[in-house]
Amino acid sequence: MTLTPPNPKTYEKLGAFYLGREYDLGKREMRDELLLYDSKDLTTHAVCVGMTGSGKTGLCVSLLKEAALDGVPALIIDPKGDLTNLLLTFPQLRGPDFAPWINEDDARRKGMSASEYANAQAKLWRDGLGQWGQDGERIAQLRQAADFAVYTPGSHSGRPLSVLSSFAAPPPEVLGESDLLRDQVTTAASSLLSLIGIDADPIRSREHILLSTIIEFTWKERRDLDLAGLIQLIQRPPVQRVGVLDLESFYPEKDRFKLALLVNNLLASPGFSSWLEGEPMDVGHLLYTPEGRPRVSIGNIAHLGEKERMFVVSLLVNQMLSWMRSRSGTTSLRALLYMDEIFGYMPPVAEPPSKRPLLTMLKQARAYGVGVVLATQNPVDLDYKGLSNTGTWFLGRLQTDRDKQRVLDGLEGAAAGSESFDRAAMEETLAGLGKRVFLMHNVHDEAPVVFHTRWAMSYLRGPLTRSQLRQLHQSGPAVEVGVAAASGQPGVATTVSGAASAAFSAPTGPSMYATSTHVATGQMGAQLVGEGLHAVARAGAPDAAAAAPLLPPDVRQVYFPLTRVSGAPIRYLPQLMGLAKVHFVDTRKGLQASEHLCLLTSINVGAALDVDWDAATQTSVDADHFGARPPVPGRHAELPADAAQAKSYTRWSKDFGNWIYRSRRFELLHSPKLKEYSKPGESEQDFRLRLGDRGREERDAQIGKLRRKYASKTKTLRDRVRRAELAVGREQDEARGAKVQSAISFGTTILSALLGRSAVSATTLGKATTAARGLGRAADQAKDVDEARANLDAYTKQLQDLESELESESERLRALLDPMREEFDTFSLRPRKTDIDIRLFALAWTPHEEAPDGRLTPAW
Repeated sequence: MTLTPPNPKTYEKLGAFYLGREYDLGKREMRDELLLYDSKDLTTHAVCVGMTGSGKTGLCVSLLKEAALDGVPALIIDPKGDLTNLLLTFPQLRGPDFAPWINEDDARRKGMSASEYANAQAKLWRDGLGQWGQDGERIAQLRQAADFAVYTPGSHSGRPLSVLSSFAAPPPEVLGESDLLRDQVTTAASSLLSLIGIDADPIRSREHILLSTIIEFTWKERRDLDLAGLIQLIQRPPVQRVGVLDLESFYPEKDRFKLALLVNNLLASPGFSSWLEGEPMDVGHLLYTPEGRPRVSIGNIAHLGEKERMFVVSLLVNQMLSWMRSRSGTTSLRALLYMDEIFGYMPPVAEPPSKRPLLTMLKQARAYGVGVVLATQNPVDLDYKGLSNTGTWFLGRLQTDRDKQRVLDGLEGAAAGSESFDRAAMEETLAGLGKRVFLMHNVHDEAPVVFHTRWAMSYLRGPLTRSQLRQLHQSGPAVEVGVAAASGQPGVATTVSGAASAAFSAPTGPSMYATSTHVATGQMGAQLVGEGLHAVARAGAPDAAAAAPLLPPDVRQVYFPLTRVSGAPIRYLPQLMGLAKVHFVDTRKGLQASEHLCLLTSINVGAALDVDWDAATQTSVDADHFGARPPVPGRHAELPADAAQAKSYTRWSKDFGNWIYRSRRFELLHSPKLKEYSKPGESEQDFRLRLGDRGREERDAQIGKLRRKYASKTKTLRDRVRRAELAVGREQDEARGAKVQSAISFGTTILSALLGRSAVSATTLGKATTAARGLGRAADQAKDVDEARANLDAYTKQLQDLESELESESERLRALLDPMREEFDTFSLRPRKTDIDIRLFALAWTPHEEAPDGRLTPAW
């Protein structure tokens, strides 16, 4: 049976994934009905099971492509390397496009040159796509809809991925949940120990308990960890007791040193250096480009050993879990976590490090709009109890009866004892599945559906070689890594307001956990202020002034910390420093925001002392690092007379507050379409993503209303079309019957007249008259056929118009509720004078290194 390729309008639906056609197992042929899968159903997760050659990879690739077309990002874990084929999309479908990626062994086996085989593959894909109503234009739309990237942790074949960020402190949403925090700590400790060859039980292993204690303590202090810092903390832990035992009794120092050596050997090994390079393991970066465009990130771990794979899988799922918990809840599909070949990562009995976070994702991800899709060809090694909440099962051809029985056990568990589950019928269906034919058991549907998968838009050539991966990576878009990511804190920008905020909340005193990031931030702040200070020093800082001036106690003095010591003489320059918290509010719109300011402005000797705060520079130095005495001996620049009087600071402080009131504004983005404002500190990308969640929810709700609105009309017209079709058939049958009867009657009359009767009798005349009337009735029946056909055409036209109207309304909703296309307004919040809290106004002495020629360089 030959089927007509579907029109794109029949499957390009909002929130619907085009996966194939329904399939008649009895007749072994496809049906006209397309299988359109509702994207919202993936929030209850899916599992795909099928042996090699069943078409499992093609189905999953198509599912991921449909999600990308719908603007849904995905994080893909690919242990075999098959999913790299997602990037092999060629809109022009030409042979030369396929040529770099073909398997030359396949070409040789077919007796073809590489170019001939590439042309043949291009034709195969053109024809295959055409049979399913797809073409190069849809491939081009896919490439525009999302960014695709292949990451290769521990290798430079693709985009390298750094594991350092995996030990960063999780977001507050995770820290506030003791169970979730405990799970993440356990996974981080287990994955690291497995990498260094220690199979540790979380309850019995003292190595695991020690690492978990260190990680949890550090994270609760909201501090990040790296391997170098962890080695130091293993030797000198931040706790003195573990349970009821003191540290030395529980884990003596000499034994801790051995554990530290194992971690150090890992860090020092030449091959491990590649694990520390590349883009950060930040899920926000893996799911979205800096511009907010959805990204499909493929974590290719086929090149790694078994322990290394487990390490990467555990960390990636853990990071996905943290990212998910930092988002708001939603009922629409927000993102996908897909793992191919789950065999060994979620077994029914053992407890590998990857199992706990995977089970947590299956239990909790639905509330956050994150769908989990797992695939395997080995169903015997799956924990089906963990998959009991999985809403959709895609089942392909299975290899053994044992596989079928385990799958049926899982389905029965997912059905939760439902009376509608017929195990015998399901077993019979599974036995009849063939290549690219799957059974979809979806708890959201009334009954299971058998379907044939559509042709994949990607070139499914199998795993790529390392050189092909490298070529794929080098031909891709340039990678942009921001300052925040480079500092080891991906997704967190170093802003002045954030630094000033830390000045009011961070614990006082130095910390043994301080990293070089803090020092770098201080130096960056010094460079920002330093340009203005060079001019001050050259303009008139006198050579005399060595000791600090004697000032009245009402004048608050602070010294900035010294961060660079080269042995050069230190000169302290006077600055005015204002530290304030500003609250911005618009009660009518219900908007509010806060900002912490730490500003420095210069005091020029001999100049008018009306301070110009417009020329002030913001600084990120933590206020808790200020001292009351010089950090090291040094010479002090001359202080103007007015700067030695307390009343001057009262005036300057008032001017500082007035300047804030006049000039400071808090800018928010405004969406006129959705009537929403961005949140304080929310980037345009995050704002668009948040609006995207809301727009998707509203879209789903509006689409539901549209479908309900048009459902009864559509049903009525389809019923009319069916009745009209029946009427046409009936009238055609009657017309044919009338024509035949009239022909027989008329022919009999003529024949009787010709067979020798000499005169036309009354009987013959009667028969002729009857035959003539029959011809008239046949003509009337023909008119009835025309009228019935006209009715059918009219109803068909009405149905087409109604469907076009529904499609037009859907497209209008797409444009209306798509924040990625909207241009935002800017809305400014103003502070009230009563909402300006000046926390500190002081004379600030900033240290500078003095060169022999008198030039001053900031040293803070």
